[in-house]
Amino acid sequence: MHTLSEQNYLKCIYRLGQDKGKKITPTAIAALLGNSPASVVDMIRKLTDKHLIVYDKRKGVELTEPGHKHAALIVRRHRLWEVFLMEKLGYHWDEIHDIAEELEHINDASLADRLDKFLGFPEYDPHGDPIPQADGKIPKRHATTLVNAPAGCNCRVVGVKDSSAQFLQYLLKLKINIGTIIRVIEKIPFDGSLTICIDEKDQKTVSQKFGESILVDV
Repeated sequence: MHTLSEQNYLKCIYRLGQDKGKKITPTAIAALLGNSPASVVDMIRKLTDKHLIVYDKRKGVELTEPGHKHAALIVRRHRLWEVFLMEKLGYHWDEIHDIAEELEHINDASLADRLDKFLGFPEYDPHGDPIPQADGKIPKRHATTLVNAPAGCNCRVVGVKDSSAQFLQYLLKLKINIGTIIRVIEKIPFDGSLTICIDEKDQKTVSQKFGESILVDV
């Protein structure tokens, strides 16, 4: 049995590890969790002693096989709960993350599999993140960020890299959701901003940060 704090660290390392080729440092973990560097170093020591991670100053932090298995299960439960909250209980996508954060820690061996079956085995959560399967495999998604889509193309929104409530509420205001079609009209070299057309109706100019935060299929 791992503590809630240990589970949060494992999930954080798992999430950082999705950015292939990028070293996971204590500083990166501290920034994502909002914890002090000293507390991160202390937890790295505890997780290393439990053989859930390995840490090398040159290579950074890496999950061991048991650590990866446990982290994937936490992520699996979290994303399945997000689907349940939105599809079955009518929550909006900007409301579900914090609730799922609490529900993911329910320690029942069969709960995730039962929830998965009840929901019809979804591959992605409401934010477009892939849901780890029972065997740990993750559905593949060939997506790019909106900012990298070529001018003149139509793109379908498949996910978001920023799942904060503020950003999701902004997307709702613009009537952008998973499945929305966005046409890239112009890419402005000066500041990286984009002129886009949403569902062939509303034309907007959005920032480079906005374009970097949305995942699309081209």
